[in-house]
Amino acid sequence: MKHFVKGFLFGTVATIGAVAGAVLSFKKRVVEPIEDEEERFEDNRKRAARKSRSAHHG
Repeated sequence: MKHFVKGFLFGTVATIGAVAGAVLSFKKRVVEPIEDEEERFEDNRKRAARKSRSAHHG
């Protein structure tokens, strides 16, 4: 019974670790590049708006 409990706890910890690693990997490979691209688009939009305003005030 003692070996079963140790094995079960080790398996549970290993599974939790694997799931956490998969979630972090997904965030790093998929979510962050999308957020970076959206941020870049937003910066470009702001820059274009400033440029447009300054072009019409001169």
